Amino acid sequence: MRTLWMALCALARLWPGALAGCADAGRCCPGRDPACFAHGWRQDRVYGTCFCDQACRLIGDCCFDYSRACPARPCIVGEWSPWSGCADQCRPTARVRRRAVRQEPRNGGEPCPALEERAGCLEYATHQGQDCGHAFVPAFITTSAFNKERTRQAASPQWSTDTEDAGYCMEFKTESLTPHCATENRPLTRWMQYLREGYTVCVDCQPPAMNSASLRCSGDGLDSDGNQTLHWQAIGNPRCQGTWKKVRRVEQCSCPAVHSFIFI
Repeated sequence: MRTLWMALCALARLWPGALAGCADAGRCCPGRDPACFAHGWRQDRVYGTCFCDQACRLIGDCCFDYSRACPARPCIVGEWSPWSGCADQCRPTARVRRRAVRQEPRNGGEPCPALEERAGCLEYATHQGQDCGHAFVPAFITTSAFNKERTRQAASPQWSTDTEDAGYCMEFKTESLTPHCATENRPLTRWMQYLREGYTVCVDCQPPAMNSASLRCSGDGLDSDGNQTLHWQAIGNPRCQGTWKKVRRVEQCSCPAVHSFIFI
């Protein structure tokens, strides 16, 4: 390789245009661009027409200086914005967060990751502050990891410090579920894949999902004798839903993390 380079340098002194490449042509183009070319040595040691477009790496017809003249630049994104509030009150909906592109990818650099994420949520109060939790019959659930994010008193002003620690856990045995749960692969809804028929799951009832007057969560099945078929729905994908039966009420949930959920 060193011998070849010395030969090329010697050739350049005899023939000034022999080493013309992307830098001399001032070209670096995205995608495949037949007009983005120069005349000089290619990276495969062939002299003639060479290219300075992004596709030349795959085709193998890059100019000898493509990597230096057109370095790959990855996409750079900023930090996630805070989560928005629920898009609507008193019905299952979504919250969203976004991030902006700080540097666009160039010359085959790493493409941009997702710039928007959505997650299910449900507000139990109207804009006027009226409780509307009684309107929900099925149990709306999400992953227990969401419980780390929601602030009880901020989400439900009716709660005082005296009742903030009130809560309980319901255990259910899943009876059926739609196939849409297993196909969820988005980062914030992947937890639905772990819902399985025949498994015992734990669902934590905590404010603000817990009604401040009845100290109950909608759809908790607490009044069921254990033989009644109850309905549940995953927040974030309304097509992921199913049935289960109550096993028991306990003070604290003790299921594995993948089988631990919260009423929402």
